[in-house]
Amino acid sequence: MKHDTSASPPSSSPDTGRGLLAVRGVSKDYTSVHGETVHALDDVNLTVDEGEIIAIIGPSGCGKSTLLRMIAGLDDDYDGEIAWERPPRPGRDIGFVFQEPALLPWRTVEGNVRLGIEVQKERLDRADERVATLLELVGLSGFAKSFPKELSGGMRQRVAIVRALAYDPRILLMDEPFGALDAITRDRLHDDILRIWEETRKTIVFVTHSVEEAAYLADRVVVMSPRPGRLQAVHQVPLDRDRSPATRELPEFARFVGMLRGELR
Repeated sequence: MKHDTSASPPSSSPDTGRGLLAVRGVSKDYTSVHGETVHALDDVNLTVDEGEIIAIIGPSGCGKSTLLRMIAGLDDDYDGEIAWERPPRPGRDIGFVFQEPALLPWRTVEGNVRLGIEVQKERLDRADERVATLLELVGLSGFAKSFPKELSGGMRQRVAIVRALAYDPRILLMDEPFGALDAITRDRLHDDILRIWEETRKTIVFVTHSVEEAAYLADRVVVMSPRPGRLQAVHQVPLDRDRSPATRELPEFARFVGMLRGELR
């Protein structure tokens, strides 16, 4: 990973604000299984503000998940810089929700949620209270003693989300967390995320292939170009923060979704 802190952000950047973290001039190449060099990301610049929700959309293979993993610190092989307003504590300030819940099958729901708290060895005296509060927040209080195999797909993903929140990270990163779910379950989880945000005001950055999902959940939507992934545009969502299922019926919601679809085409 190369850092160049002396240079100013590239003029091509559509985002020049200040906030919780800044992605500055990030590019990435990797070698494919066939030995070919793949230029995955090119000169990406983005600022993430404290307490906002950002959605990243773009065509398959444009580097959305790669960028998310870089922010999480799971990939440090890149050019450029990801600078935090305050350096994150390893494993403590970043919560990550993957496409699959990846719950431990031998642990109960409450045991899975407790895992992060136990690993961090922090607030153990309040772990039961914290777990109970989070499970209530996503409507799973009655399933605390259940095992993952006894839950539906949507319920398992709820557990994965609150597990990532259990140790109170500064930012929650989600990589297509609802992609494998049916439409009804996905809509319910969208409202769970909004309720979590209302309660915690967490900074959230998530990757999705769903334009509607991005428009419904986010404060800003980042549109990436085909590979090599560049920031094609960053749009402020033209909706009040108070979202509900009725939001999807608003003309401005339909217009914004249509505009995003047009950019992706």
